[in-house]
Amino acid sequence: DLSAHKGLISDRQTHTHRALAAGFGSNANAVRYLNQDFAALRAQCRSAGKLFCDPAFPAAPEALGFKELGRSSSKVRGVTWKRPTEIASNPEFIVGGATRTDICQGALGDCWLLAAIASLTLNEYVMARVVPTDQSFGDDYAGIFHFQFWQYGEWVDVVIDDRLPVKDGELLFVHSAEGREFWSALLEKAYAKVNGCYEALSGGSTTEGFEDFTGGIKALEAGALLGCSIDAVTRQKLVKGHAYSLTGAVEVNYRGRMEKLVRIRNPWGQVEWTGAWSDGSSEWKYVQGDCPHANAEDGEFWMSFSEFSRNYNRVEVCTLTPDTIDDDSVKHWSVSKFDGTWRRGSTAGGCRNNPYTFWMNPQFVIRLEEEDDDPGDGEVGCSFVVGLIQKNRRKLRKQGEDMHTVGFAIYEVPKQFYGQREVHLDKNFFLTHAQTAKSETFINLREVSTRFKLPPGEYLVVPSTFEPHLNGDFCIRVFSEKQTETDMEISALELKTIMNKIVCKRTDIKTDGFSLETCRVMVNLMDQDSGNGKLGLGEFATLWKKTIYKKNDTDNSGTMSTPEMRVAFKDAGFTLNNAIYQLLVARYSDPDMTIDFDNFTGCLMRLEMMFSEYMENIQHVLHVLYILHILHVLHVLQVLYVLHVLHFLQHVTPLPPQRSLRSWTLTTAAPSSSTSLR
Repeated sequence: DLSAHKGLISDRQTHTHRALAAGFGSNANAVRYLNQDFAALRAQCRSAGKLFCDPAFPAAPEALGFKELGRSSSKVRGVTWKRPTEIASNPEFIVGGATRTDICQGALGDCWLLAAIASLTLNEYVMARVVPTDQSFGDDYAGIFHFQFWQYGEWVDVVIDDRLPVKDGELLFVHSAEGREFWSALLEKAYAKVNGCYEALSGGSTTEGFEDFTGGIKALEAGALLGCSIDAVTRQKLVKGHAYSLTGAVEVNYRGRMEKLVRIRNPWGQVEWTGAWSDGSSEWKYVQGDCPHANAEDGEFWMSFSEFSRNYNRVEVCTLTPDTIDDDSVKHWSVSKFDGTWRRGSTAGGCRNNPYTFWMNPQFVIRLEEEDDDPGDGEVGCSFVVGLIQKNRRKLRKQGEDMHTVGFAIYEVPKQFYGQREVHLDKNFFLTHAQTAKSETFINLREVSTRFKLPPGEYLVVPSTFEPHLNGDFCIRVFSEKQTETDMEISALELKTIMNKIVCKRTDIKTDGFSLETCRVMVNLMDQDSGNGKLGLGEFATLWKKTIYKKNDTDNSGTMSTPEMRVAFKDAGFTLNNAIYQLLVARYSDPDMTIDFDNFTGCLMRLEMMFSEYMENIQHVLHVLYILHILHVLHVLQVLYVLHVLHFLQHVTPLPPQRSLRSWTLTTAAPSSSTSLR
């Protein structure tokens, strides 16, 4: 129940709260696709001494396609299925880390997907969520691999065998420029399995791929993955109707002025821009200072931002959802999800152009309660994003179906219906009331999303196809910008899962992985806000920034020597004397005087908290000293006052001979605690 939400409340029972990636259906605990358990299946194969053959996605013509790649198509004539061990003498899952050049397009029109995969490699954390690191062609190899995709509100773990389509001795579809590397080809196969076949991947929007790799939505403001496309052919080798990856941006000093450049990659792995700032162009000769240019026929090229703006028609942006942690700032978007269907004759009313059937569409109520905290944007209201996603349309291509043209409208709920859990307004309402807001367009893409800012109140979201009487399944996600009462925290077990997923993919770092006990220590040390044994996003971001390890492994040994360790401490902001450094070496280093990643991270966490506690204690001591200083001043003032009175009395009445000045002063001027507090 979302009744406790500050910013957005849903009044439908079909909602699912996804503000935090934890629990069933999260990336850390993904749903088993088709109920296939990767670990169990691999163990069975190894026990039986057999290589895995996937009965749910067999190496057969049906896995290739249904029309252009159908059984009778000449394009699939001579295609065989081979495992990487049959294609390369020494296959590897990933060689030297996943990079943009690992993705080269084959005989399938899925450039949109490959552009998304190329952008994915730019973010190691997001990459590790999609491509699990617990697999290789090493000792545990059993012909089985798995990948994780976001599908309509939940993450699914997809198992495949490693038989890949080959023609004339070469991989038929995506392949790596490094001939013995296979992660990208296996990822494409897993995505084809989710969508029914390889041919179902032909044609699409880069945003769709971004979304399935991140759970993101294109309208949010945060760190993002970028893609671009062009609708017209040029003479300078930019390809019509083709998707590219935007992989970088930089400013260079060119002839005494600053020039903005963007870096773009063609998934083909070749065919590059030949204009200004291309490989080998004269502009690079006049760059002063650092120069990002590398001359290679790898499909990646630079061009000026002005040329980019003139030549490209579309830029697609996918922003990461609230469970993403690699952004420096803590995000406060919360997410609610609704599932629904359009069925001919009952709930498929079409758009507002069909006034007598529009009311039949599913209707969902949301409540906006608190206005945004940022008045600087000049707008008053509650910010939120609505995203409408069509489900499983690629799978239906075999039956001749494709994406519907879809969109949605938003209406203000009449006051008499406020607070009702089941609201379905009738035809007369829609005939007599104008919509309050609507999607930017009706379009035949998988997702339509738009950002809004509306006054607090209750609103009705009505999703529809453009034409009436069309069957389909959909989900709606509503992103609220206000903080909700979700914990946005991770436990020690979740921290262990996340950290091990990331470090295990780093073959250049030697570690046995993070133990649960180490993660408990890290959580206990960092959990400053609530003391509930969990890390908040802010605390986790601090921890994450402290795990910079590889930079100081100057000899590339995968571990850190004690001299490297001292430099690393300094880079992390700790200046230590020799005695403290000797204690740390004795406590955390191995007998060979090296420190591995797990111990290094734990050591940094302890130092962080020791310094924090020290500074807190210093502040407390300074506060006490300040109070004592005030007490001392008051005491001196009282003594001076008594002396003044005494001096006055000496001139008026002689002092009794039995009392000395000193004894009188001491018995009269001693400060009490009550006096000092006045």
